[in-house]
Amino acid sequence: MTNKSIGFIGGGRVTRIFLEGWQRANAMPGRIVVSDCNGETLTQLKTRFLQVETAPGNSAAAAAQDIVFLAVHPPVMAQALAGIKDDVKPGAIVVSLAPKFTVAKLTELLGGFSRLARVIPNAPSVMNLGFNPVAFSPALSAADKVEIAVLLKPLGDSPEVAESKLEGYALLSGMGATYLWFQLQTLREVATGFGLSDADITPALKRTVCGATRTLLESGLTPAEVMDLIPVKPLAEMEAQVSELYRTRLPALYQKLKP
Repeated sequence: MTNKSIGFIGGGRVTRIFLEGWQRANAMPGRIVVSDCNGETLTQLKTRFLQVETAPGNSAAAAAQDIVFLAVHPPVMAQALAGIKDDVKPGAIVVSLAPKFTVAKLTELLGGFSRLARVIPNAPSVMNLGFNPVAFSPALSAADKVEIAVLLKPLGDSPEVAESKLEGYALLSGMGATYLWFQLQTLREVATGFGLSDADITPALKRTVCGATRTLLESGLTPAEVMDLIPVKPLAEMEAQVSELYRTRLPALYQKLKP
């Protein structure tokens, strides 16, 4: 647990993910202030996390903390930064949780403030199983990096990466679960029709997904050899269509996210 105060500009999904992960790990920072223009969003957040201070429509309150997380979508980032640039303390650290806006652009929008980090958040952080790559501004010291690492550690892994790779991680790990969850949930529902209970399905599905991933990445077999391990492929005729969706939609989105 850090002794630094934490501010969140935005109280939506990403903020909830961080708070849930910290709470689950019993690593909630001592003071957290969350601002959002939607009062109902903050009310719901306060119901779930009683210790959080909320500041409806008052971004200055969150921006004045020691470590400030920018938990807003790229389309409103510039507007959000214009509203807080005069409220950020000189010694604070500002952490962007959004793609597209580089450290250089964030510095410009914050009137020259350069004590910045960027993180691509990962939803499994709610279970302390996240993968949250981080890139740091040259203005941050080794001690500053440790402060951020302490906050991210309860959420899962947080490797330091080159800033130029963050948008790639946004597509791979940041959004990756969305490519799989609906399929896994459908398989879970269908399996109940095979006479399996939830107690039967949960360990089997968990081990199957984790094992399949490790077999593809760590077995030493080629992808073709891995995919040949199971002779019966009930969805084989649809694989090409699904693969084509990945190969067309994701690169197109990546181009939109690139700075």
